[in-house]
Amino acid sequence: MAAKNNSDGVLDPNPCYLQKFRLYETRSHFYMIGRDKNTTVWRVLKIDRLEPSELNILQDSTRYSEIECSDLLRRIHEGNRPTGGLKFVTACYGIIGFVKFLGPYYMLLITKRRKIGAICGHIIYAITKSEMITIPNTSVQSNMAYSKNEKRYKKLLCTVDLTKDFFFSYSYNIMHSLQRNLCKNETGLVHYETMFVWNEFLTRGIRNSLKNTLWTVALVYGFFKQVKLSVSGRDIKLTLIARRSRHYAGTRYLKRGVNEKGRVANDVETEQIVFDDVPEGCPTQISSVIQNRGSIPLFWSQETSRLNLKPDIILSKKDPNNEATKLHFENLARRYEIQ
Repeated sequence: MAAKNNSDGVLDPNPCYLQKFRLYETRSHFYMIGRDKNTTVWRVLKIDRLEPSELNILQDSTRYSEIECSDLLRRIHEGNRPTGGLKFVTACYGIIGFVKFLGPYYMLLITKRRKIGAICGHIIYAITKSEMITIPNTSVQSNMAYSKNEKRYKKLLCTVDLTKDFFFSYSYNIMHSLQRNLCKNETGLVHYETMFVWNEFLTRGIRNSLKNTLWTVALVYGFFKQVKLSVSGRDIKLTLIARRSRHYAGTRYLKRGVNEKGRVANDVETEQIVFDDVPEGCPTQISSVIQNRGSIPLFWSQETSRLNLKPDIILSKKDPNNEATKLHFENLARRYEIQ
């Protein structure tokens, strides 16, 4: 899903990537069919349903046409007719990831999305609805799949509201700044390793298995807002993006300072992008400014109390040489290439 530069130095919004999917099932497998934006390339992903506690995924290397893909589904249906055939499960817009608690694996899917903006022709989406699907067939699931603890963990995961403050793009690396997208030609696998991709762990299994990111979307958590403005008769688009780090995140008072790896609490990168509101393909001027904020990079904390609205700051002496502070600033220098 990496975006590329075209000859004009503008990000190319039309690389080959998958963005619409249909999930089918037989007794033994899930089949996910993905297609590109122009409906010219169709790919097939096969997921084993007879393994009760392991995740086995196979990507068909063939690039199908629509007719060829329909013929493949027909043959799969005929071959599985004795056990119920091929059944349609759901349409979706990408895999959020796979998760396992005590029993089977579950697949998290985006089933509805909405457009919230666009950058250089690349559409940015928010999640409207998601769904969790159990991978193994019910006939091979262990008793652990129905245990109280398993149900409790599933319920806890479902409390995460993916429809609020998460956003993604198929063709634009929204986890990176505009400057990095324009200046660096990086592969899709690298993007998931960044601090701003919140489903990095959930997608790690499928990415390591397939060595690509065709089927998954990288979710960024924070804030995205784009508005049209007119300044002195000139139409512009103002975009504000806040990317919250997945490292050492937490609620106020409970997460403070820095950890041993130099990561500060509630690290947020804010980017303001301004560009001319002109028809797609026309030359445009664009500006991007980055601001970073985070907790003070020292070992400190505060004791929460309803009776004390301004609790005292407790400064720890566990790092007298400020090694964690040094790591933090070295990390900042690497991220923003400060010499």
